[in-house]
Amino acid sequence: MSTHKSLSNVYKKSKVIPYNNDSKFVIMSDCHRGVGNSGDNFLKNQHLFFAALNDYYEKGFIYIELGDGDELWENRCMDKIIEIHSNSFWLMSKFYDSNRMYMIYGNHDKQKKDKKFVENTFNEYYCETRKKICPLFPKIEVHEGLILENQDNKDHRIFLVHGHQGDLINDGLYKLGKFLVRYIWRTAEIWGVNDPTAAGKNYKKKNRVERKLIKWAKEENKMLIAGHTHRPTFPSVGETMYFNDGSCVHPRCITAIEIEKGYISLVKWSVMTRSDRTMYVERELLEGPVKLEDYFESSKIREEV
Repeated sequence: MSTHKSLSNVYKKSKVIPYNNDSKFVIMSDCHRGVGNSGDNFLKNQHLFFAALNDYYEKGFIYIELGDGDELWENRCMDKIIEIHSNSFWLMSKFYDSNRMYMIYGNHDKQKKDKKFVENTFNEYYCETRKKICPLFPKIEVHEGLILENQDNKDHRIFLVHGHQGDLINDGLYKLGKFLVRYIWRTAEIWGVNDPTAAGKNYKKKNRVERKLIKWAKEENKMLIAGHTHRPTFPSVGETMYFNDGSCVHPRCITAIEIEKGYISLVKWSVMTRSDRTMYVERELLEGPVKLEDYFESSKIREEV
């Protein structure tokens, strides 16, 4: 199935989440949480992620994980991932417990599409801090796509999806892709060979994927926020409304998209050093804030033309 048709099908069946000018969302993707070994790309940024997410929790944001949160192509055991990154899951459970969390699956964690897998895996976990079994995400529903819809103007919609849809290896033949990564490319990467199935590491593939996502957003005249390519993207008003939140596995930072009180921004979180050589985590604004209404009004003009 083509990317355009696949994205359109996901859009039609996506859950609609109402928002207004007081709403606050933070959108992150591509954490690729692993089992703490040399292949765990999240390990180096886990403290950045925790610091950023804790800040968003305290400020009342809704957390949306936009796919590939967990690395289930390289790893078999989700329980081990939860154990290794129990602090992150504990914090996410606080969002979920306060009805402030939504989860979308990507190609690397497509197992979350299976309701039995989700029920058996995410209902509860063993909390090392409290030394007991605690609720994690009981009865959570993991989505392929979500739509944020303005309560005051229902034409103002934001489509959220991981972005792998329509790709032969990462979507249609994802089981083959998982096999290749787990048993071939994971070993080859140690010797410096890039995984050709990974949009986040293969620049030609990134460009190809992005062209398809941009084409869909342009032809459908809709605002689209995706992940998958690991490349942060923030268009100017008047351009095609394709955004990308980047990833949580950049070498020295994590990136995110914020939607706060009617404005959208692209930010990064990184470790900085003060003059006294103490280290701290800093949020840096990369793009925005831009009023969402400006994008929608500009798209309306294009549609009329």
